[in-house]
Amino acid sequence: MQQRPLGRTGRQVSAIGLGTWQLGADWGEVSETDALAVLEASTAAGVTLFDTADVYGDGRSETFIGSFLASHPGITVATKMGRRVEQLVENYTPAAFVAWTDRSRRNLGVAALDLVQLHCPPTGVIESDAVYDALDALVESGAIQAYGVSVETCDQALAAIARPGVTNVQIIFNPFRLKPLDEVLPAAAAAEVAIFARVPLASGLLSGKYTAQTTFAANDHRTYNRHGEAFDRGETFSGVEFAAGLAAAQELAAALPESVPLPAATLAWIAAQPGVTTVIPGARNVAQAEANAAAAALLEPGSGFDLPGFDALVREVYDRDLRADIHPHW
Repeated sequence: MQQRPLGRTGRQVSAIGLGTWQLGADWGEVSETDALAVLEASTAAGVTLFDTADVYGDGRSETFIGSFLASHPGITVATKMGRRVEQLVENYTPAAFVAWTDRSRRNLGVAALDLVQLHCPPTGVIESDAVYDALDALVESGAIQAYGVSVETCDQALAAIARPGVTNVQIIFNPFRLKPLDEVLPAAAAAEVAIFARVPLASGLLSGKYTAQTTFAANDHRTYNRHGEAFDRGETFSGVEFAAGLAAAQELAAALPESVPLPAATLAWIAAQPGVTTVIPGARNVAQAEANAAAAALLEPGSGFDLPGFDALVREVYDRDLRADIHPHW
């Protein structure tokens, strides 16, 4: 597993990390046993970055990770804060930051958070000098070691990258969401800001396993947020209409050799893009965790994966079928 610099922190993190939203059981039940097994399998496969948030299962995901960390040192945990309140700029206060980070420290069982990210806050928060002053104060106090921002749009990403204290920007980037290639990835590379590519498999559309008949549980965001009913529409299927995404995924999968599954090709393609530090797919079970981590092998010479050919097809499919609906947004 490739290890890459986490911005200017001096830390190294794996090219394939683990996103842990699903371990909070916010979109389908995952038992504690299964959650810990996913963390174990990921670590055994070389994953050294877990991404979580204080609202994933109202702290459930953080708590599972905290239990795991007690016997597995060396993992970098990136958590997020800011979604426990109404999304108003005035709610992002120094006192709130202290309370949120204290809660995450208790959940994770650590004295200091490795990395805390603002969790897709309003643009006014990302542009606020006072917010970064408060984050700098948390670093100075020893409550956190570094901070970053998870964003919805490329404009928000560019605003965050311009801030000297920002370690990373987390943004949706996958074959159905290519806009970050235009400006965000080059700007991040130039500023030595790490990029975490989230929603890499477009909520499973790029798993190659869905059909027009596929359904999801009522409490799964792929059921209740397809049109942005609960939060930003771009968080579900990357904003792509389900049928269009199925067709695009099928075309990409058909071009791959049998030995290279579409999810692995997708994760490797994302990780190979200049400026990307790590990709953070989720996993609900050990098999998924192992398959995600194994995608890193496709980055190595002699893997049998035609990365340039896949890259060309990704861009062709996007330009032809998705760009008009996706590129003007986010």
